Amino acid sequence: MNKKIIFSIQSYCYLRDRVLMLGDFDKGEIEVKQFPDGERYQRILTDVYERDVVLIGGTISDSDTLEIYDLAYALIKYGAKSIFIVFPYFGYSTMERAIKKGEVVTAKSRAVMFSSLPRTSQGNHFMFFDLHSEGIPHYFEGQVLINHVYCKSIVTRVAQELASKDFVMACTDAGRAKWVESLANDMGVNAAFVFKRRISGEETEVTSISADVEGKDVVIYDDMIRTGGSLISAAKAYKDAGANKIFTITTHGLFTNDALQKIQDSGVIEKVIATDTHVNCNSIDLDILRIETVADLIVEELK
Repeated sequence: MNKKIIFSIQSYCYLRDRVLMLGDFDKGEIEVKQFPDGERYQRILTDVYERDVVLIGGTISDSDTLEIYDLAYALIKYGAKSIFIVFPYFGYSTMERAIKKGEVVTAKSRAVMFSSLPRTSQGNHFMFFDLHSEGIPHYFEGQVLINHVYCKSIVTRVAQELASKDFVMACTDAGRAKWVESLANDMGVNAAFVFKRRISGEETEVTSISADVEGKDVVIYDDMIRTGGSLISAAKAYKDAGANKIFTITTHGLFTNDALQKIQDSGVIEKVIATDTHVNCNSIDLDILRIETVADLIVEELK
């Protein structure tokens, strides 16, 4: 039986290699270079005719998004029997709906773009991890098969490893309360979240906490950390309420604008654990950060 062939865009070669180490797959080879005017040249060197193909790539920028689309289109046109596009990180979640008249819902337009890929004989499969907005899979059209993978196994394992017994599972605001409550129930611990009051368009303040955290370790889960402002604010609120040690787990660590340095400098968080769904995890070297891979989850889903 033919093995699946694993390809990736250039920025996700690290995750492709981790998947190859854990699973029984063939490595897909691609030649990539740039023309003098900046246009990207890609050539698929591995024969994909009548093969099951996997393409790993996150939409961390518009350039990466087009790289994924172009490769997927070519893999299908060169005869792939099936294609699994693994989006470790699917961006555009900020613009997943229009608030003001005339706003472009980028999450929808990108979903329509990927939905337009020609269909392989065995169908097109898209895999996502802990999407910031759970409505995004419904933006994809046609016969696309969607697999939304939750990183619950990583979160629960790390939380139980780091925190002392009878810790509190927490989040930065009420928006993720149901998800954190589900995690807490699985581990048999209490859940907590903070109530916020908006001061201005860009500033909020914590008004209260939903559970007693005094003398207990607190593990804050956030699906995505960008600037870290909400996280630091929530962590300080839990600390002021008497929390012992505070740890943070995130699936998507973007850490923009020196966010991780600011988190470390805040002095209220012991450790930040992020998965390797976003490429930024490879460019930060701070003691506070620990990386967990989603490669084993990808391998499991591809079986």
